[in-house]
Amino acid sequence: MDKLIDKLVDTRWFMKIVALILALFLFDSVYDADQELKVTNVPGQQDSEVIEDVPVKSYYDTENLVVTGIPETVDLSIEGPKSHLEQAKKLQNFEVYADLTDAEIGSQRVEIKIRDISDKLDVTINPQYADVTVHEKVTQEFKVDAEFNNGLLGEGYTAEAAYAEPKTVKITGAKEIIERISFVKATLDVKGPITETIIENATVRVLDREMNKLDVIVEPQVIQVTVPVKQLSKTVPVTIVRKGNPQDGITINAIELDVNEASISGREDILGETESVRVEVDVSRIQEDTVLTLPVIIPDGISAVDPKTVKASVDVNKEEKTDEEESAEKPADETQGQEQEETKTLSNIPISFAGLAEEYEAVLKTPASGRTSITVTGSSSTIQSLKAADFNVYLSLADLGEGEHEVPISVDGPSGVDAKPGTGKATISITQKEEA
Repeated sequence: MDKLIDKLVDTRWFMKIVALILALFLFDSVYDADQELKVTNVPGQQDSEVIEDVPVKSYYDTENLVVTGIPETVDLSIEGPKSHLEQAKKLQNFEVYADLTDAEIGSQRVEIKIRDISDKLDVTINPQYADVTVHEKVTQEFKVDAEFNNGLLGEGYTAEAAYAEPKTVKITGAKEIIERISFVKATLDVKGPITETIIENATVRVLDREMNKLDVIVEPQVIQVTVPVKQLSKTVPVTIVRKGNPQDGITINAIELDVNEASISGREDILGETESVRVEVDVSRIQEDTVLTLPVIIPDGISAVDPKTVKASVDVNKEEKTDEEESAEKPADETQGQEQEETKTLSNIPISFAGLAEEYEAVLKTPASGRTSITVTGSSSTIQSLKAADFNVYLSLADLGEGEHEVPISVDGPSGVDAKPGTGKATISITQKEEA
């Protein structure tokens, strides 16, 4: 047996066969077909992805140039190994850019590129090119027009001109766009009704003559706008209106007020027509010297008056009578009481001219509205039916020549009533007519 084994060992083919078998055993012990398949297949798994709205960065001389036409964002279509693709999508540590460092002023097409992304990924940029315009950069200072909607004001209030702080802003942009600037506005966005001064922030808008917004940089973008608001008012005289008749034996020597003027507030048109306010003193009840606290009566349309009340000092002269005289006059007193006097104020009556020579023309300077009010006193039955059209308020300009004149205001009206204008005089300017 040993001789047989020695003989086989000496045989060349036997040793080759044994070596082959040993090699097969060794290969089988280290080779894993499934593991090799996994390792070789992972890098080979391809995928694709679209990343939208990727910001575009642009490089150019920002101190001296302005570039328009570069899209703010682009979309990227990416293909490649899934592992690299997922990493790029998650981190987005790449940069999409447009290189205009060597660009000259004018229009040109520039390629949008990407960098800092794996070279194993195939990237398509949409859009890949942009038509841009390179402008000369200009900075200028402009005055800001502050604006406010006067329609938001409360009734009886007025606003002075709105003003901005700061008054000017610096505007930077392309030279061609700066030259198109027609308006720089700061408009307050507030709600009404407004009854007090407004101080609010407003955004500055830069517009061309067609009121189109221009693409520029404003510094500061937000400024403070102030609108002074106040109540419309004016000062007018306080007139005394007597009501009724004094009792027999009573003479009213004088009535004096502690305040002769009052400040009234209201709409501008009503203020222009109002020349006075009044207090009414019922003299039929007064029997001796007295001081009355009376309300100040205002015409329709006036919203407020200051003061609201005044003190009226009444100076009375009382005549002593005998018992026989008092008894004899009682029926007369009762008869007088049947018809009481009443006072009424009529407003907004136009003032006309009378007696002006043909070669002249006249302009009413005060009251500027050309209208006034009148106070009418008479019996209750007569006063109740009166209206403004029943009276003629006029200025007698006869014998007056060129120049400025102060003329008494005259009133014509129905008989049986006493009519007095709210303002005693008017100022008139008379000039020579121009020859045709």
